[in-house]
Amino acid sequence: MKKILVSECLYGGRIVRYDAGDVAERDPRFLKWKEEGRLVPICAEVFGGLPIPRPDSQRVDDKVLTGTGADVTAEYTAGAMEVVRLAKLNNVAFALMKQDSPSCGSRFIYDGTFTDTKIPGQGLAVELLRNAGFKVFSEEDLDAAEVYLNALENG
Repeated sequence: MKKILVSECLYGGRIVRYDAGDVAERDPRFLKWKEEGRLVPICAEVFGGLPIPRPDSQRVDDKVLTGTGADVTAEYTAGAMEVVRLAKLNNVAFALMKQDSPSCGSRFIYDGTFTDTKIPGQGLAVELLRNAGFKVFSEEDLDAAEVYLNALENG
């Protein structure tokens, strides 16, 4: 059975999101994968030592900053490195990550102005996962993730 790395905020059960909110995925395919024991939940930001709740942060060039300008790049980097380590350790087939996050965004992130403006880009954990050779999808790409998983399992 192929394993899937997943943003813990999508997995549900334990609150890890920056605002302590609930964004657990409820798509039947996701719930089936969860029930099958395929999902390996991770939270790069918690792995990096950041609290819950924590200040909203966004990628600004090569840094990750809070809305007040505090540099949390080191924490995000440490967490992203742990995510890659766990992806390798668990031999995951791919990752399913929370869109728009400064750690987990796979196609879009916020632009660093804290004005709710999204731009094409990727979160730091996704960047490191892709650099390590992992395929990454977002919760908005469940159709593609399902096709990819079926292709891996059925040749």
